[in-house]
Amino acid sequence: MPDETTADCVIEDERWQAAGLEDLAARAVTATLDWHDMGGEVVVMGCDDARIAALNADFRGKPRATNVLSWPSVEHADHAPGAMPDLPDEEELGDIAIAFETCQAEARAQGKPFDHHVLHLLVHATLHLLGYDHQTDPDAERMEGTERAILATLSIPDPYEEKDR
Repeated sequence: MPDETTADCVIEDERWQAAGLEDLAARAVTATLDWHDMGGEVVVMGCDDARIAALNADFRGKPRATNVLSWPSVEHADHAPGAMPDLPDEEELGDIAIAFETCQAEARAQGKPFDHHVLHLLVHATLHLLGYDHQTDPDAERMEGTERAILATLSIPDPYEEKDR
């Protein structure tokens, strides 16, 4: 497995530059890969809702904006529900796209700092690149538990904890 970790950013929407996407991506990708004791390269594109809606339509047949999309560089083998996926042994792990407006709206609606929400979404997307999914309840539980553990290393509160409103 590769030892070095790289998070390359492509900024299509300048608001991501001001939001510090390059630093956020480096922190999220590094924390996720370090937690798995591996390295690799991830490309993160910071875009707007229109661009991610087009990507979502092209790749998933869902012509609407979403917060984040990921494209693993390898096809992952099936695994038993809730089991740890086989980690890829590739230098290039895949690509992530993240949409500014949707992330901003979600962070506001959830009462979370924008950077915390973005870090969570980038950890989530990086886990998809490693073969994690949330297709079954046991898989979702494993993925969410892994997200919580990785985010804790970044001093980010549990994103799944219900807040009293």
